[in-house]
Amino acid sequence: MGRKTFTSLFVLFVIIFWHTANAQNTVEISNKIEQHIFIHGEVNVLKEDKKQLTFGDAQRADRNHQFKINYNYYPENEPNATYWYKVKLHVTQPIGDKAAVIEFFDQTTNQITAFLPDSNGRYYESRAGADYNFTQRLYQHKNFEFQLRALPKGDHTLYFKVRSKDGVNLIIVYRTVSFFVHYALTEYLTYGLFYGIILIFSFHNLLMFMAVKKRQYLYYVLYILSVGVFEMSTDGIAFQYIWPNAPNWNQYAYGVALYSLSFFALVFTKELLHVRKKAPKLHRLINYVIALRTAYFLYCLLFDHSLFYYKFVEFIPLAIAFATGVRIWLNGFKPARFFVLGYTFLALGFIVKAITVLGYARIIPGVVSNYSLGFSFVLEMLFLSFSIGDQVRLLRRQKEKAQDETIRQMDINYKLKDSINKELEIKVNERTREVLEKSEEIIKQSQIIEDQNKELVTINHQLEEQASEITRMNVLLEKDNIELKTNIEKVTDARVLSTELSFEEFSSKYPDQETCNKFLADIKWANGFACKKCSHDAYKHGRAPYSRRCTKCNYEESVLFNTIFQNNRIPINKAFYIVYLIYTTKGTISSYQLSEKLQIRQSTCWQYALRIKKVMEEHKHRSKKNTRQGWSKLILEQPVTAVKSPAMATK
Repeated sequence: MGRKTFTSLFVLFVIIFWHTANAQNTVEISNKIEQHIFIHGEVNVLKEDKKQLTFGDAQRADRNHQFKINYNYYPENEPNATYWYKVKLHVTQPIGDKAAVIEFFDQTTNQITAFLPDSNGRYYESRAGADYNFTQRLYQHKNFEFQLRALPKGDHTLYFKVRSKDGVNLIIVYRTVSFFVHYALTEYLTYGLFYGIILIFSFHNLLMFMAVKKRQYLYYVLYILSVGVFEMSTDGIAFQYIWPNAPNWNQYAYGVALYSLSFFALVFTKELLHVRKKAPKLHRLINYVIALRTAYFLYCLLFDHSLFYYKFVEFIPLAIAFATGVRIWLNGFKPARFFVLGYTFLALGFIVKAITVLGYARIIPGVVSNYSLGFSFVLEMLFLSFSIGDQVRLLRRQKEKAQDETIRQMDINYKLKDSINKELEIKVNERTREVLEKSEEIIKQSQIIEDQNKELVTINHQLEEQASEITRMNVLLEKDNIELKTNIEKVTDARVLSTELSFEEFSSKYPDQETCNKFLADIKWANGFACKKCSHDAYKHGRAPYSRRCTKCNYEESVLFNTIFQNNRIPINKAFYIVYLIYTTKGTISSYQLSEKLQIRQSTCWQYALRIKKVMEEHKHRSKKNTRQGWSKLILEQPVTAVKSPAMATK
């Protein structure tokens, strides 16, 4: 008998303990409580199976203890499932009519049906949710509110039927109307500041894009606008002000904004940090991530909107952008430090938000946990702006350095030009003096002739003798004129061979290809023609201008063959002028200066300069004596590597 009694007491103890452990906590409400958030232990949950329950069915299930205690910090609602929730209030002081509200936070919840008690113990029904137009809400507010009627002292049970296509964390809050108004005004002011900052950043960077035409500013504007649309979609602000009569758009608007955010974040990262140049592997990785994220977005948009709920996929592109910034910063690109700092704050915001959603943010203040993501976005935008500005300062510094170098080079060019002008002035003065001396001689001779003519007029009988004398003197004058002309040409040639002339002056001596080819032919075959194949010395004119064809073996030799101009690809007079400039400057003139003077590509000038300098060097090592003077002595020289077989020259 004693054993049975002990067993019965033990079973009774277990039942009482189990009932106590599973009993729902009742929330005490008084006039001093302005707000209370229902958490684990204060909310009981009943999940509908295939059968849809009426309110009466839910009450019977409650009486049969079918409601389960919620052990999560906030109740969780699975996608495409219907749940019943109940909370218990112990009212210590009567609540006036319309003096308090019950509020639900998650704006993506499709349907919420509230069954609330009145002062007579009867229940009245109210509906809200993202499936209804915004104008149908109790208050024009982003959250869902249900008005409480007058409640007397005592215990009251509130029931809520919730259905959502996406999984949601159900946050149920009791608020007095006065506290709700204060909270709503403060929250909307905060949102106004946040979205105002976004618009200011967008407008500023749009103006910068229009001013400097750098695409990074445009990508940054699109990125922060995507941030704004995403925040408005998740906060419910967009539903209130942008599409109040399109509730279906709420199901995936945030997903579209989130994709746009990730896409423009990666594109902006590539453009700002010059990833293609500084980290090619990361550039390819970012392109792959963009393609995969786009494919996932299109699948969600076209086939399964519920997949938009899995926001954690955005961690991948944002983490890659963050890692890219760290890598490029460590490689020495200073503007990336602000980029990394901005993404660090964004990562902290995501972590705090995730902790809040999972219900582990009990020690974090509500303002920090609820608005952590918005704060982190503002800080990220601020530091990304610093990164753009730092890059602009770096580019400006490089531009100023390049301008200083250009000014220094221009100063050197001006000094060189002055030096050349002075040399030309000396040469002109010398030449003018020579011409004046010759002119004086001619004037003197003309005076003699004039005197002789006078004598011829006065002395007729000496006409024949004077005529003979005049004829002799005319011959002498003609000879002098020829010598004068020859001297002038020699001086011109000497000047060409020793003094740097402009291309226009040089072209007056070698104006076209025919003149240049004739000059080459005269130099090349000055000692006679000898066939390269058979050594025969008789020739006839070939098909090409100034080429020579052997009369014995018909081998034709070009005038350019075996000269420094072999395989020439530019106008021959310009090639002459390149040889002339390199010779007169002793090889100090740069390929950039040659390109500027002759309007030829710098790479071509560099190749010609390399060939000519090599000929000059080989000529110097051989100490070759040559009767030719000036730059023309290089014409018949050619680098050993450039010599080709005779068969290749007959073109």
